[in-house]
Amino acid sequence: MDDEDGYFPASVAATYDESTAEMSEPGVVATTVDVLANLAGDGSALELGIGTGRIALPLADRGVQVHGIDLSRSMVARLRAKPGSDAIGVTIGDFATTKVEGTFSVAYLVFNTIMNLTTQAEQVACFRNVATHLGPGGCFVIEVMVPELRKLTAGQNVVPFHVSPTRWAFDIYDVATQATSSHYVEVVDGRGTYRSIPFRYVWPSELDLMAQLAGLRLRERWGGWSREPFTSESGKHVSVWEKPVG
Repeated sequence: MDDEDGYFPASVAATYDESTAEMSEPGVVATTVDVLANLAGDGSALELGIGTGRIALPLADRGVQVHGIDLSRSMVARLRAKPGSDAIGVTIGDFATTKVEGTFSVAYLVFNTIMNLTTQAEQVACFRNVATHLGPGGCFVIEVMVPELRKLTAGQNVVPFHVSPTRWAFDIYDVATQATSSHYVEVVDGRGTYRSIPFRYVWPSELDLMAQLAGLRLRERWGGWSREPFTSESGKHVSVWEKPVG
């Protein structure tokens, strides 16, 4: 692991946009940005784990003032190479604890990034950190998967999520600790590469309790950015917690 960039060093940042191309489809991005812009209103937005700017850039293009926090200088360098990035402020640091100036109408964590915090204590600290940055009535939005434990077979703890002639990817779950890790194997021109990233999966109800500890309350929960109902069959959820007024 790169000490400076965590699990997103230059080698990962270089191909990050291509590897997440499905998440960058115009329709996917537009639906996400619509929700966030509506929550921001006339205020500003704070993105935790801003990365290469997949959401921040189009949100700023909508007229929302955006500030981001990210641990990886390499990912932020990719953001800075894109048109319009000069309108976005970025602070390098751990988004669970890093403070920035200003008060925000909305803060958000997308694409499972809350799970990059690999302990419950860090996830709780993130909620508390966000609460200090929100103004009254401000919202914290998280997009995260529902743990895929139903895909585990008896005696197994591995869930494949990508299989192709040259690339394999799978998650390993530890149901006792809620630790999980994603593993990537790729073979190109006869040469193989391997990398893994640790996560901590988290349940919707657990996130609600973290929000309560930070003084936030659940406002809405959907099965996706199109505001579809969240059900027992949903593979992910988009949750919105609000900081009370007064």
